[in-house]
Amino acid sequence: MAIIVDIDVMLAKRKMPVGVLAERVGITPANLAVLKNGRAKAVRFTTLAALCEVLECQPGDLLRWEPGVPEESPN
Repeated sequence: MAIIVDIDVMLAKRKMPVGVLAERVGITPANLAVLKNGRAKAVRFTTLAALCEVLECQPGDLLRWEPGVPEESPN
C-alpha cells in the first residue's frame, strides 16, 4: 500500500507551473519536486495547508491511498 501524491493533477487543473506553486507556498522547487514525485517520507500540516490554500483544494485532492501499490524501498 502507498500514498499517491496528485499535485500534478491539481497543477494541470489550475494551469499553474511548478515554480509558481513553490514560490506561493514558500518551499524550494527541489522540495516540492520530492513531494510531487512521491519520494517524501512526510509532509508538514502547514505545508499541506499552504498547498491547499494556493491550489484552492482539499487535502484529499492532493493525497490518496492505493491498496496493493508497493511502497518504494529506502536507498
